[in-house]
Amino acid sequence: MDIDIKAIRATFFAETGEHLDEFEAALIELERQPGDKDLAKTIFRIAHTIKGDASMVGYTAMTEFAHGLESLLEKIAGGMFAFTPALATILLRSVDAFRDLAGAEDPTAMPVSTQDLLGELEEASSGATLTREEPRVGEERRAHARDASKTLRVKTAKLDRMLDLVGELAISRGRLDTQLAALSGPRVAAAQDAHRDMDRLFTELQEHVMQARLVPIGTLFQGYTRAVRDLSLQTGKEIGLTIEGSEVEVDNAAVEQLREPLIHILRNAIDHGLEGKAERRKAGKAPGGHIGLTARYEAAFVIIEIADDGRGMVREKLLARARKWGGLEDPERLTDADLQQLIFEPGFSTADKVTDLSGRGIGLDIVRRAVERLRGTVSVKSQAGQGTTFTLRLPLTLAIIEGFRVSAGDESYVIPLEAVVECVDLPAESRREAEGSGVLALRGEALPYLSVEEHFNFGSSGGGRRKIVVVHHGEGRAGIAVDELHGECQAVIKPLGSLFKQATGISGSTILGDGRVALILDVPTLLREAVARNASRKEAPG
Repeated sequence: MDIDIKAIRATFFAETGEHLDEFEAALIELERQPGDKDLAKTIFRIAHTIKGDASMVGYTAMTEFAHGLESLLEKIAGGMFAFTPALATILLRSVDAFRDLAGAEDPTAMPVSTQDLLGELEEASSGATLTREEPRVGEERRAHARDASKTLRVKTAKLDRMLDLVGELAISRGRLDTQLAALSGPRVAAAQDAHRDMDRLFTELQEHVMQARLVPIGTLFQGYTRAVRDLSLQTGKEIGLTIEGSEVEVDNAAVEQLREPLIHILRNAIDHGLEGKAERRKAGKAPGGHIGLTARYEAAFVIIEIADDGRGMVREKLLARARKWGGLEDPERLTDADLQQLIFEPGFSTADKVTDLSGRGIGLDIVRRAVERLRGTVSVKSQAGQGTTFTLRLPLTLAIIEGFRVSAGDESYVIPLEAVVECVDLPAESRREAEGSGVLALRGEALPYLSVEEHFNFGSSGGGRRKIVVVHHGEGRAGIAVDELHGECQAVIKPLGSLFKQATGISGSTILGDGRVALILDVPTLLREAVARNASRKEAPG
C-alpha cells in the first residue's frame, strides 16, 4: 500500500499549528496565574504531543527540540520551578522556534539560532538564572478554529470552488427568471411553480455554502494576546486585554485580511493611546492600562470594536496637526468627530515622535483601505482623558451581495444595497458642472453628487430626467447621478482584470440575468470624490 506522505505532512502542519496556538495561549495565561498546576500540565502535554507527531513524520529537528523543552516543562509542571516572566519569555520564543522548524525545507536540520535557544532551555532546566530578552513583537500568527464535535478538514480552495459554483448557479437562476417572465401560455404557471421550488432549494444550498466558510472571530482575537504581551514588555507599560464575542462568525477571507489592520490599531493604542504608569497615576487611573476587543452581530453586519482607556485625543493637538498637515481650508470649523476622522488620512499622525511601532502616519490609512476592500467602514470616537474606540463594520459575506441595479448611458451598475439611503429625481435647475458633478438641495441640506458615466468617461447620459441615488458611507452622504433605476438584485462578485487595476470607484463586477456584465460601484471612493469636487468648487475664485 502506497503512503501519501504529502497528505500526512499536510495534516501534521495543520494540527501542529493548532497545538502551538493552544500552547501559546496557555503560556500567556500561566504567566497571569503562575500557580495554576493544571495549566502547567497542559503545556507539558502539548509539547509531548508535538514531539510524538514530529517523530512520526520524520521531523527530527523538531523532535530533538521538543525533547529538550520537555525537561524544563516537566520541572515547571512538577512545581520544582516557579513560573516567572523570564521563563514565559523563553518558552514563547520556543513557540516561535517550533513554527520555524515546521516550515523548514529540511526537517532534519536545526538552525544555529534554534540550537542556541535549545542550549538556553537546557541551562534553564538545570536551574540557571535567566535574563529577560526582548520578545519578537507584533508577528502575525495564523489561528485555527476548534470544534468539539466531529469535523472534517476541507481545503479552503475547495470551499472557494463551491462558492464559485453557487455564484454561477445564481447567475443562471437570474437568466431563467428573465426568460420565464417573458413567456406566456398555459404551461408557464407549472414551469414557474417548479422554478420556485428550485429557488427555495438553491437558497438553502447557498446559505449552507456561505456558512461553511465562516469561522469564529475568536481564532483571530486570541492571536493578539501574545502581541499585546510582547508590546507590553517592549514599552514597559502594564496592559490588560479582554476579549468578548469570540463566538461571532465571519468569512474566513475576512479573517485573513483583518490581521494587519487590527495589529496596526493595537500598536497605535499601546504606543500612543495608553499612558505609562506614572502618567496614569497622576490622572487618577489604575497603573495598568486596558484594551478591549469586542465583536457582535448587527443586522447583516459584524461589528468589531477595539477600545482603550488611555489618554484619548485632544482637540487642540488635532487642530495643530491639521494645520501642519494642510489640505483643509478652515480646520477650526471642523467638529471633534470630523477632526478625529483625519487620522485615517495618508500622512496624518498625532504622534510626537516616530517609534518602531507607529507614528509615521501610514498605519491607519492602511487600516481604512483594508477595511474598505472588505466593503466595510472604520470609524473612531475619542474623549480626552477617557480613551479611544475604533469601530469596524463589516458585511457577513464577501462573495454575494444584495445590490441595487442602475444604468447610465449604455452601461449597467450595481450599488451595494446597504449603502443606498433613498432615490430622488434630479431637478433640471440643479447646479451642474462640466465635469459631471454638482450640488443638490435635499430637504434644506446640500448634497454633493457626481455623474457615474462621466466619472468613468463612458460618454454622456441617455437624456431625459435623471435620478440621484443617495448613498452613505460612515457619517458621509453623497449622490450618484444615473439614468434609470432597476431595483434590487443579488450580485455575485467577480474580480476585475488588470485592465481595471487603475480604475477608481469600481470594486468588482457581476453578470446580470440577461447575460450582461455590470460594474459594482465602490461607494466610499465615489463618495470621497464627490465631496472633494464640491470642496474644490467652493475654493475656486468666483
